[in-house]
Amino acid sequence: MPGENLSRDEARERAALLSVDGYEVSLDLRSAVGDAGGEPRTFRSVTTIRFRSSEPGAAGFADLVAPSVTSVSLNGRDLDPGEVFDGSRILLEDLAAENELVVDAQCAYSRTGEGLHRFVDPEDGEVYLYTQYEPADARRVFANFEQPDLKAPYRFEVRAPEGWTVWSNGAGELADGVWRFAETKPISTYITCVVAGPYHYVTDTYTRTFEDGTKLEIPLGAMCRKGLAPHFDADDVFLVTKQGLDFFHDHFDYPYPFGKYDQAFVPEYNLGAMENPGLVTFREEYIFRGKVTQASYEARANVILHEMAHMWFGDLVTMEWWDDLWLKESFADFMGTFANVGATRFKDAWITFANRRKAWAYRADQLPSTHPITADIRDLEDAKLNFDGITYAKGASVLKQLVAYVGQDAFLEGSRRYFKRNAYGNTRLGDLLSVLAETSGRDMTAWAASWLQTAGVNSLTPQVLLDTEGGRIAELAILQEAPESHPELRPHRIAVGLYRRTPEGAVERYARVETDVHEPRTVVAELAGAEAPELVLVNDDDLTYCKVRFDETSLVTLRTHLGALTDPLARALCWSALWNMTRDALLPARDFVDLVLRFAGRESDIGVLQMLHAWANSALAHYAAPDWRETGGELLAEGALRELREAEPGSEHQLAWARFFASVATAEPDLKLLTDLLDGTVEIDGLEVDQELRWAFLEPLAAHGAADESVLAAELVRDDTASGKRHQVRCLAARPSAPVKAQAWAQVVESDALSNALVEATISGFQQPSQRELTAPYAQLYFAAIERVWRERSIQIGMDVVRGLFPAYQDRPETLDATDAWLEAHRDAAPALRRLVLEARDDLARALRAQECDAAAGR
Repeated sequence: MPGENLSRDEARERAALLSVDGYEVSLDLRSAVGDAGGEPRTFRSVTTIRFRSSEPGAAGFADLVAPSVTSVSLNGRDLDPGEVFDGSRILLEDLAAENELVVDAQCAYSRTGEGLHRFVDPEDGEVYLYTQYEPADARRVFANFEQPDLKAPYRFEVRAPEGWTVWSNGAGELADGVWRFAETKPISTYITCVVAGPYHYVTDTYTRTFEDGTKLEIPLGAMCRKGLAPHFDADDVFLVTKQGLDFFHDHFDYPYPFGKYDQAFVPEYNLGAMENPGLVTFREEYIFRGKVTQASYEARANVILHEMAHMWFGDLVTMEWWDDLWLKESFADFMGTFANVGATRFKDAWITFANRRKAWAYRADQLPSTHPITADIRDLEDAKLNFDGITYAKGASVLKQLVAYVGQDAFLEGSRRYFKRNAYGNTRLGDLLSVLAETSGRDMTAWAASWLQTAGVNSLTPQVLLDTEGGRIAELAILQEAPESHPELRPHRIAVGLYRRTPEGAVERYARVETDVHEPRTVVAELAGAEAPELVLVNDDDLTYCKVRFDETSLVTLRTHLGALTDPLARALCWSALWNMTRDALLPARDFVDLVLRFAGRESDIGVLQMLHAWANSALAHYAAPDWRETGGELLAEGALRELREAEPGSEHQLAWARFFASVATAEPDLKLLTDLLDGTVEIDGLEVDQELRWAFLEPLAAHGAADESVLAAELVRDDTASGKRHQVRCLAARPSAPVKAQAWAQVVESDALSNALVEATISGFQQPSQRELTAPYAQLYFAAIERVWRERSIQIGMDVVRGLFPAYQDRPETLDATDAWLEAHRDAAPALRRLVLEARDDLARALRAQECDAAAGR
């Protein structure tokens, strides 16, 4: 990996030297179908780049990661590949003012989801290809200048096996055995794309007539593997797509600029999706093989709209370097929810944002690797790791705060000017701030310094003083705190809500005030004299980004009446705050579990309910005192089964409780019930045990020794698909056996035979919270292996191994000491590797602190 890195300084020097006029890329993918000699390894890639140099006679380099290069020609001069190509770069000496570079290479098919990924469907043997490049893997497919600010138009042509269809960013047609695609607008390397294979493809059309009478027509397409076609609800995908295009046309005043709009759902995808203009790629798990809740459909719609927002924020206007990754990801994350609420049936998407996306941000912002939203990205390895909760969810949260700060109209007008001034170009932070200052009339410098250029999350706590009779507020103040590591206090625009119980027992808001919080203590003068509240919710309506704390009276109210809160957003914010308190060792894990057991059954928002299930599992696995885990597990299983039986038959809440019950089932009667549900000897009214739910039941059975290899093999016969294979691999690795764990470890750590998806499945099965003793020997092996794995494997697989196999379930001080010892002995290890280990160490230390808090509560 180090030889494939690119520093920010190198990129800046190259951008100052070169400008690119265009690419012609010819790929021959006919080798993809393989032959009797075995699996194909390479394909031919011929690239012609026309570019200019500001310094004739200077030297530069092009990027290419390939097993071999057949020929290199620069301005008609044949160069010796053995002399100019080192495996990742092509040296270009004595450049002319105008240059033509032609590179003929043998590039490698990928099994890690990076570059050109090749997938063989076990169901029918069909081969499917797709590309994934961000941040810098286009060089695995064609020679290029791999940095976002060297934009250029592209012409692709592809030779593919007979009977295949090929797609790229531009419209294509097949003639004389070659797929030729229309030239793109100037775009960055990382958003070029090719998808090829016997995909199932559905079409539609979007039309829009603007106020001036001009008409826009966009061909729409959606595709998936043939094996998933029976489950593909393309109509709903197209519905959300059209709603999104209408929404963004209404608000951006800049017509969609990239011609067609295809959306490909592809196998073994590392990401949620990727915003390639004209050809967006998604993980195929967004095609649902079984019954799912509305939260899953909402999440898919959010991703569709997130990627669509990128057509403007990221594709039309692109950050200059990865420091300003937030200029696309934060905006797309915000716009995905903004459009979901404004254009689709998912009107409560801000609740999901407050509950789920912000939880990701709060965790990331408390790690030692936290960073400003505008980050210091030294190289490509830094960039790869910065697709994180800060760049996405915190950035989106800050933009939500910005909208409250400058006003929605000013924010959208600033966006419109930003697109028009910088179309097909590259920008930095200042380019956006300048237009926002114009449209809002506010100085954005101080705001940006506080919110974009510093790290850490503030805590806001209400302080309530009552009058002598205790019936009214004498003074209500908001206390703002910051951690010692990141002491910045920020300007927060917040709403403060006062809540009390009604005679009917509901907890409802009776007063709300918006105010600005700047200082350590801010008095909310407007609330003086108001009736005394039973609950004070700072950041009501979720206007800012902060951790919410409670005064003692509010906390007592939540402990006894959380389920009576009638407003779903307020309830979600309270749950999120209580979870942060659990993670921060301010609320014992057993108390959080108790709250879930008492009030989750009354939660109306299905997304919030599913998040509560995930948090309860985490609380038990990581934050509960070890001697209470068994008791806590029994309580959760008992409560989950009760809610499952009481849920409305056939409802999505019933499905959610069924999945949660399976995840916490450990006792023999509970495992027996799962087995009986699988066999059909027992039924729960309304619960359809479809194929996906069958696998959800089988994993805990495998993990507790109640489903052996033969049972899992029989299930794979029943579901002999790519999805079924991933489920089976995970369940096989989950079995409670030392030889099983040894085999799983060897398959992931000592071999590169597994694809990225099967690596992920194996790691997931290997790490079981109920198998701490079984996996204890691998803590030492982990620290001995990770530097070699990082050096020898792709960065994606390296990240999966280092994150996924960290001995998090060996949660004792000795593991913390071993982590510290590795960090001390490996100060010169790759910074990105050290970051991953530091993050895992921080999670472990946090778990130990929370366990101490929980143990104290049990004494």
